Amino acid sequence: MKTIEQISELFKNTKNTRSQLIISGPCSAETEEQVMQTATELKKLNKVHVFRAGIWKPRTLPGKFEGVGNVGLEWLRNVKNELHLPVTTEVATAKHVYEALKFGIDILWIGARTTTTPFGVQEIADALKGTDIPVLIKNPISPDMDLWIGAIERIKNAGLTKVGVIHRGFSTWEKTKYRNNPHWQIAIELKRRFPDLLMICDPSHITGNKDLIYEVAQKSVDFNFGGLMIESHINPCEALSDKEQQLTPNELNDIIERLHISTENFGNIPVNQKITEIRGEIDLIDELLIDVLGKRMQLSEKIGMYKRDNKLSILQINRWNEIMQTRKDKAEKLGLSGNFIENIFKEIHIESINIQAKVLNQ
Repeated sequence: MKTIEQISELFKNTKNTRSQLIISGPCSAETEEQVMQTATELKKLNKVHVFRAGIWKPRTLPGKFEGVGNVGLEWLRNVKNELHLPVTTEVATAKHVYEALKFGIDILWIGARTTTTPFGVQEIADALKGTDIPVLIKNPISPDMDLWIGAIERIKNAGLTKVGVIHRGFSTWEKTKYRNNPHWQIAIELKRRFPDLLMICDPSHITGNKDLIYEVAQKSVDFNFGGLMIESHINPCEALSDKEQQLTPNELNDIIERLHISTENFGNIPVNQKITEIRGEIDLIDELLIDVLGKRMQLSEKIGMYKRDNKLSILQINRWNEIMQTRKDKAEKLGLSGNFIENIFKEIHIESINIQAKVLNQ
């Protein structure tokens, strides 16, 4: 287990390490018994470094469970004192900061909704002046890099030196398998700009589905993130918030055990980390290419339906010539080989024709 002093050092020195900071606990502190039971089971795993629980939980819609308030801070303090497990919670106002500090909370995090509001972040920064408690900042709800960087700078400008970030995904109108679209490229770009910044991933909020947590957690490890924040509840089925994304302590243990952290030729740490990061970016782009091709073929299927219903031929030579010329021109402007792009689009066109033919034959 790591002490709070050792954890604090991770905020200052993220180079040359593959150590994973594991933060876990329920979405919300609900009862004293629930908090202590969950923390006790997590402590037994000997893999969780920090216990988390939401104390103030403003919901998107009113009328739902919005947290127990200050009494939950006392429960967290009991976890810290009795189990010797560092604790963390979310703060959204200056009052939250003062109360959390009064109860000896070890680490604070700023939520996605608060990061979106510079006034809110500045209020928290002002309340933190004169302290040097570790602070983690979640990405804003919208995919806005400047908002995220602005929040980091406001907290640092208040004199805090132990500042990290949490990648928890971004809201999107587009329906995907994720609750919040990871937009990995944004997190990777932030890592590129701030290579010394501790970045951890929150697969629970990215996925909204416990069955997808391992997949996202492994990807963050592949991208050399410094840790994970994963929600865990002693009885997720009865959780008062976000029950679909919370794991039991045993399920969390299984995921941590399955994570693959590469150590091959790790003697030259900076070089291997860089290669791993670049490979991770290549994997991400390949996934995006496959997703885009899938959407393109769905559109080909729609066109096939219109051609069938209006008795049009599948092959439209003028359209094909237009596609080939415009794509080659664009590719050559980017320094790509025209022949390379022509070969790719020939295969795409053949598959599109095959899909339209299937529709026509139906």
